[in-house]
Amino acid sequence: MPEQTQEFGKFGARGIKGHEVVARRLDDLAGGIATPVTARRGLMARLRYLTRSEHARAAAREAGLTVTDRTLKAWLEGRRGPSRKNLERVDAAYRAVRRKNVARHLLGRLNARGGTRVELHPLNQSQVPRPHQRVLEFRTLNIRRWDRIVDAWAQGDDSALDAAWVDQIVDLGSQWGQYEYVSNVGFAA
Repeated sequence: MPEQTQEFGKFGARGIKGHEVVARRLDDLAGGIATPVTARRGLMARLRYLTRSEHARAAAREAGLTVTDRTLKAWLEGRRGPSRKNLERVDAAYRAVRRKNVARHLLGRLNARGGTRVELHPLNQSQVPRPHQRVLEFRTLNIRRWDRIVDAWAQGDDSALDAAWVDQIVDLGSQWGQYEYVSNVGFAA
């Protein structure tokens, strides 16, 4: 059984950890506000999302947006604007709250009809010298239970997401270690 990669990229291979690509794909499926937070429209949309109810405000505080209600009101009315650091906090809080809000719905879609087919695109070996290249191929895998993956993603827990992802790709058999780093992971819900 292969071990996890210790020195990825030593010979020039390029790729991304599979769980990071899965997190990006889940973020895409979750949708959200496309306008950047630096634009007035994007900021206002995020602030309205984070302040529309007391539950949303509590979730925003829990996610790291710790400004006073008076400051939030001034931002919403346009009397003041947030600093660059607070813009980053608003965006991070929005992503965290959005993940938690859509996780249950997304989980239902991914687990429906016996799971979701996942396509694993191997890492890029174009810069690896010929003697060190491995034979890698496009692989597919059906993940039937997404609970741990979606829960770790919704919590923003990178190490738990990595562990949950590795537990799934072990189903590839003895070649699973070759797909710890990939160029892309594709799935739809």
